[in-house]
Amino acid sequence: MNSFLTYKINAFADSPLKGNPAAVCIIDKWLETEKLQKIAAENFLPETAFIIKQSDYYELRWFTPEIEMDLCGHATMASAFVVFNYIEPNLKEVLFKTQSGDIIVTINNELLTLNFPSRMPIKAGIPEIILQGIGIKPKEVYKSRDYILVYENEEIIRQIKPNKLIIDQINLDPGGIIITAIGNEVDFVSRFFTPQASIFEDPVTGSAHCSLIPFWSQRLNKTKMIAKQISERGGVLYCEDKGTRVLISGKCCASV
Repeated sequence: MNSFLTYKINAFADSPLKGNPAAVCIIDKWLETEKLQKIAAENFLPETAFIIKQSDYYELRWFTPEIEMDLCGHATMASAFVVFNYIEPNLKEVLFKTQSGDIIVTINNELLTLNFPSRMPIKAGIPEIILQGIGIKPKEVYKSRDYILVYENEEIIRQIKPNKLIIDQINLDPGGIIITAIGNEVDFVSRFFTPQASIFEDPVTGSAHCSLIPFWSQRLNKTKMIAKQISERGGVLYCEDKGTRVLISGKCCASV
């Protein structure tokens, strides 16, 4: 019989009710994908991570309530938090084997750092339906896994109220729409929207920063930056551009 233990963790948060919540499920062996998807749907959190401990690493898969993801930052960080705090408290580094390759997470005091692949976006046109759904025309548009809409300032990012009914007509599986600008008190800010998802605006999107970090690093001529995702819950990310890789750091806490 497969043992099953679940934790609920807020990533990119220093206190409960902030950051991005994830369920972390520790299992002994892989269940059918359909069953994993049903568990994620029942959890109804932005992401559910399933991890299996092996000799010196962990296997990891990520699911939203609707689909399996190719990469997820906050649920990886939440998984590492569970490993460091509840499974192997003496570890300072954990290796996850995933669909997107090997991912290492380190911990230094309370700060966890993801080592993720860099995804430099390229200049792109904007589909008319995205422009209609977002409502305010960006000054620039780029594309990697996600569409990246660049605006003049943080105030515009805060003001945007996308039309979910229009956005849901778009199929970007598994991508989304990032809106971003230079920040008032941090280097850059962003928000993230997922078409056809029950959780439309993601609170804090680690994987989006695989593209945002190299983009803003080049634009600002800085390798180390502080970012903030200005969703309702919000979260702070400490970022570093390492060329082919990006470092994304933040805090986690157990959910209430």
